[in-house]
Amino acid sequence: MEIVALLLLVVALVLFWRSRQVRQQSGLPPGRIIYSDPKLYGKAEKPFYDVDTQLTGKPDYLVSQGMTLIPVEVKSQYAPAEPYASHVYQLLAYCYLVEHATGQRPPHGILQYRNRTFAIDYGDEQQKALLVLLEEMRVDERARSCPRSHEEPLRCARCGFAHTCDQKL
Repeated sequence: MEIVALLLLVVALVLFWRSRQVRQQSGLPPGRIIYSDPKLYGKAEKPFYDVDTQLTGKPDYLVSQGMTLIPVEVKSQYAPAEPYASHVYQLLAYCYLVEHATGQRPPHGILQYRNRTFAIDYGDEQQKALLVLLEEMRVDERARSCPRSHEEPLRCARCGFAHTCDQKL
């Protein structure tokens, strides 16, 4: 009986050590994972939604650090030298949604690429930039024409403005 207990203890220690190693490799910040996007696993959760901005979304993870929730967005590609602006704004949108849903402002969000992690600050300046971008997007959506800003046919085909664009590739 003592041998079985000792063996179970050794197995538990090895599994604990391995789980810490995997967590460190994942790039997730320390804290308890309280949410994971269902596309990763689990049942579908309702997305965050803000009535004032009509903004909706779900981060890949929410990590609890005490009373603070940190949104985490995971990207499958290798990291660029600096995060893409679209990825940063996506993460800022999650920070905004978390703040409006919980009343607690995340000090930052985490942008996790395959090989590198970025902590993106979230304060008044970033929130203002997000709200300005959302307003610009609303204006563009109402516009009759939408200027093309790229030369990539695949990107064009997946564009959210394809239904109004007169410059499709």
